[in-house]
Amino acid sequence: MATLFTKIINREIPAYIVAEDADYIAFLDIMPLAKGHVLVVPKVEVDYIFDLEDEVLAGLHVFAKKVAKAIDKTMRCTRVGVAVIGLEVPHVHVHLIPLRSMDDINFSRPKLKLSAEEMKEIAETIKKGFESK
Repeated sequence: MATLFTKIINREIPAYIVAEDADYIAFLDIMPLAKGHVLVVPKVEVDYIFDLEDEVLAGLHVFAKKVAKAIDKTMRCTRVGVAVIGLEVPHVHVHLIPLRSMDDINFSRPKLKLSAEEMKEIAETIKKGFESK
């Protein structure tokens, strides 16, 4: 059965996509820790990051770097934090989180509740930053 992220990749369910190429996709987390919290996902469906082929793992990090640079450029933050937890959805994903403080990457704190309009605006902002490398 396809994962939630595969369904996003296949456009079976909607997402706020900020970047995509042939092998990877990045979209807003719908339960963000901070405005601009993005998930970066390989299009190949693998559960555990260390089971990825070396080339896919390396490519994931290079793609995530490009997305992080777009977040850094467009969202007001000190840094972009990176986390790989891998327990929520059985499909490799990297969290990129705009940081203003260490607490911004605390996964136990309440998630933000943003409107669809806010999510769309944030996605478009990051997308423009990604495209204007």
